[in-house]
Amino acid sequence: MSFTSDEVNYLIYRYLQESGFIHSAYVFGVESHISQTNINGTLVPPAALLTVIQKGLQFTEAEISVADDGSERLGDPLSLIDAVMPEVIEARRLALNKPTPAVDSDSATAKTETNGPSAESLKQTDSETKTEKQPSLTKNELDTSSQRHTPPVNGTTSPYVEKTNGSYAKPIVGDPARPKTPNDVTNLYPAAEAIKDELVKEEPMDIDPHLRQQIQNLQQQLSGAHTMEIPANRVTVLSGHDSEVFICAWNPVQDLLASGSGDSTARIWNLCDNTPQYKQALLLRHCIPKGDSSVPSNKDVTSLDWDPTGSMLATGSYDGYARIWATNGQLRSTLGQHKGPIFALKWNKKGNYILSAGVDKTTIIWDAQTGNCQQQFSFHTAPALDVDWQNDVSFASCSTDQKIHVCRLGSHHPIKTFQGHQNEVNAIKWDPQGKLLASCSDDMTLKIWTLSRDTWLHNLQAHNKEIYTIKWSPTGPGTSNPNSNLILASASFDSTVRLWDVERGECLHTLNRHTEPVYSVAFSPDGKYLATGSFDKCVNIWNISSGELVNVYKGSGGIFEVCWNYRGDKVGASAADGTVCVLDLRKI
Repeated sequence: MSFTSDEVNYLIYRYLQESGFIHSAYVFGVESHISQTNINGTLVPPAALLTVIQKGLQFTEAEISVADDGSERLGDPLSLIDAVMPEVIEARRLALNKPTPAVDSDSATAKTETNGPSAESLKQTDSETKTEKQPSLTKNELDTSSQRHTPPVNGTTSPYVEKTNGSYAKPIVGDPARPKTPNDVTNLYPAAEAIKDELVKEEPMDIDPHLRQQIQNLQQQLSGAHTMEIPANRVTVLSGHDSEVFICAWNPVQDLLASGSGDSTARIWNLCDNTPQYKQALLLRHCIPKGDSSVPSNKDVTSLDWDPTGSMLATGSYDGYARIWATNGQLRSTLGQHKGPIFALKWNKKGNYILSAGVDKTTIIWDAQTGNCQQQFSFHTAPALDVDWQNDVSFASCSTDQKIHVCRLGSHHPIKTFQGHQNEVNAIKWDPQGKLLASCSDDMTLKIWTLSRDTWLHNLQAHNKEIYTIKWSPTGPGTSNPNSNLILASASFDSTVRLWDVERGECLHTLNRHTEPVYSVAFSPDGKYLATGSFDKCVNIWNISSGELVNVYKGSGGIFEVCWNYRGDKVGASAADGTVCVLDLRKI
């Protein structure tokens, strides 16, 4: 058996990504030169490091349980920390291999006849008692079952998770469900009677309150899911990507669905009914120049966005390039000025500029017609995570430096800088009128800003874990639904989505039927429904006014992105298992 430091580093790198530590993974990858290894990440299955550790733990337990005479003696399961402590291993081994005192056969027989059942029968009875009394799940097992498994990058379950608007996110960046630390064991080998006493007491397990809420949510979901589940004949599953699909977005004028994946490709799926090309896909390969030719970049497609007319698609990649494609799959332009991965990319409403944000701490406005860099903004001191246009020439950007800058084309300084978050700012969104700016952060707060104030207008605190993404409803003044109130939706690693009345700074509804972190939210075009996607593999459709769950779809992989088509009768969802699902909500 042999392995290299590169292999160990790669498995650690993948574990960090899959656990949601996107920035830690990036820094570790740079310092350990992951990109220079010959390891094909697409061949490495998710949770590879955990699988190896689990097998090592099982081997260690097997080693302890085999006595010197070759017989097997079962003991209590080892925790991972115990397994790396030589003194614990030795104590456990000695306890299990402790020789049984020799007893004269005749006297043993006499003792058995006069004093009751034999030691062997007592052991068997005690074993049966343990089997009957032992709870089906221990606290640690419950804790483990609640952990989130994030998608991969280049074949991992990656936390370069997409934000709802198509921008690349960090799952995140900290892990929404970090494994819990095993309880300290004060007595590894209690006497048999003490064990029996504990089992007989059957005291309720001290379950973490958040975990208890997750269990209750799951029970509620199971009890009512059969009445709301979207039937299979209304679901189209699109296969073709070779890795997790981080993002998807509908064309604004026709039923073309774009998807971006860790396999370094994007696809444009034709979902127009009654057409010969129905369910067919155009493959958009992301290649980089090498000598006189081009080769696949082998980097994730991290963001994508359609122009307002639906005639062009822009994509951003971890290879540092943005690209513009026609709807027929032809590559129109390659935009290369970022020095590192692109995390977010968006067209302005006029369709003449594209805005991008990268790990190189800069944001760039590109001329969509020529592909030239119009202006590069270097105001952040750490990677820029998200951008959003306020109008056709002004935008806001956020970063891991905890700051938000509002910038304008032609200006060489921010026109406004907002500070107040105590951790990385994951996403920002302007309201439909461009007056209010919402931001969400790893500090578990949601803040509302306006250019007329230097501090926040509202500081909304209700989530108890990191807030991953936010979305404004297409309602209120300046929208096609002016008579409906403006609402803000926030999605968190605490497995909930909250709907906010921003004018009053109040939470209207808490949507808590998901059981894993929620990565994406999307309002229907009429603002009456909300689609949510979670790593519990579910897409939920909610009624906005009542906060009730209307429909449920359970897929085969964790959901990274959800989006509505322009008519509001289909929902697209991209998943960690490489599939793209289309839910037809007509006549349901």
